Amino acid sequence: MDELRARIAELQARVRDVQVRLDLPALDRELADLRSQTEDPDLWSEPQRAQALMKRVARLEVTSRTWATLARAIDDAEAMLELAAEAAGEEQAALLAELGTEVTGLERQFSSLEVALTLGGEYDDHNAVLDVHAGAGGTEAQDWAEMLLRLYLRWAERRGMRSEILSITSGEEAGIKSASIRIEGENAYGLLRSERGVHRLVRISPFDSAHARHTSFALVEVLPEIEATDPSVEIRPEDIRVDTYKAGGHGGQNVQKNDTAVRITHLASGIVVTCQNERSQAQNREVAMQVLSSRLVARELERRELERLALKGVHIEAGWGNQIRSYVLQPYRMVKDLRTSAETSDTAAVLDGEIDEFITAYLRSQMVLAEGVE
Repeated sequence: MDELRARIAELQARVRDVQVRLDLPALDRELADLRSQTEDPDLWSEPQRAQALMKRVARLEVTSRTWATLARAIDDAEAMLELAAEAAGEEQAALLAELGTEVTGLERQFSSLEVALTLGGEYDDHNAVLDVHAGAGGTEAQDWAEMLLRLYLRWAERRGMRSEILSITSGEEAGIKSASIRIEGENAYGLLRSERGVHRLVRISPFDSAHARHTSFALVEVLPEIEATDPSVEIRPEDIRVDTYKAGGHGGQNVQKNDTAVRITHLASGIVVTCQNERSQAQNREVAMQVLSSRLVARELERRELERLALKGVHIEAGWGNQIRSYVLQPYRMVKDLRTSAETSDTAAVLDGEIDEFITAYLRSQMVLAEGVE
């Protein structure tokens, strides 16, 4: 009983701490102000502003309601504990068993909600564009890149998110040289931004007749999906070069006879995006422009973040210098995140898309880091 009392008290203290950090009274005032704005009859004359406003209202409502509900549930658990203290024998044992299950559930709920607090970034609620690039090493690295692509497609499927391959470049013998996919779902970018960096694979190569152990690398990039018409991004016609070419399926299948695939080069930054998955050139161009907007925003976000962390003495390597996770299949089985030390020996599950453990560990580490550098 004393253990349950201590767990409930700790939960109450942690919830109060979060409520102070959230500043719920200020949040409720903002919510009231935003609700009054939604009553403006001219609101929908600016659809983008209206949609952003409604999304903000919905997010604040969920935050306010969820934490208030959790606090009440913990108080109810405390009251139930007092009832159990007054009971005796089998009745008390039954109440304590029920309460133990309830408190465990509340602890898990708190943990989940606490992690969700890290998903309040400017673009965290956006869909994501995820790119996979094979490293040096030919077929071995290209096969690893395709394994990673499947991992993220399976992750999206497990979460009930919609995924779409925007472009893919096949390897000469197996695998892929690169691929770009769009993942649509709640907080897709906020969750997947934890996957940015270099992923390392160690295994016995299926392509080596000597059965030697090989190390392969692949780079994962994650961007928030930004509409091409977003006012935060201005792309003038003279800023880009557009090339068209024939689209082909993975492995050379379903090659189009017409130039439907589109490649857009942003001249000032050198950013190149392609799209070949849509049925028409116009559709591919529209998607490519959207991805270009996303890349430009992501570049600015990265610049700001690196600048902010540099002021605090925190250094993060960009691109191929930022190795984040190791997947070892031989001589033992282990997936380990090099940033958080989260690890598992269930490599098959991870490669089948079960990466939430790593995502959660990363988000928790960022929560601690944010508290230390603010």
